[in-house]
Amino acid sequence: MKSKEYMSIKKMIDYIDKALRYTEKCNFETFSTNEEKIDATIFALSQIGELVKNIDKKTMEKYSNIEWVIIKNLRNKIIHDYEGINLNIIWDIITNDILDLKINLEDILKSESGGE
Repeated sequence: MKSKEYMSIKKMIDYIDKALRYTEKCNFETFSTNEEKIDATIFALSQIGELVKNIDKKTMEKYSNIEWVIIKNLRNKIIHDYEGINLNIIWDIITNDILDLKINLEDILKSESGGE
């Protein structure tokens, strides 16, 4: 794995941690009525999608358990149709998907650094 890919995955994990901090102790109502939480969380998700651009196709194929294309497409949706974003989908990602993504990304880093 190239150094740029490794660093991009580390940054993705950092953005996941930020999104989780922004939504900590929130329920959907609290989240969906707080403009700052919405903006910060959606920005973090968009940055994760942006960082996917630094992941080689070969790496994506090796770690096909990660939905790389969906992550990248979410970024495109956020950037090109911010006003049309469905907050239910964002909340679903935060509450159901993002921890699994973090674990999978951490596993990649362990695997690529020799299991350290």
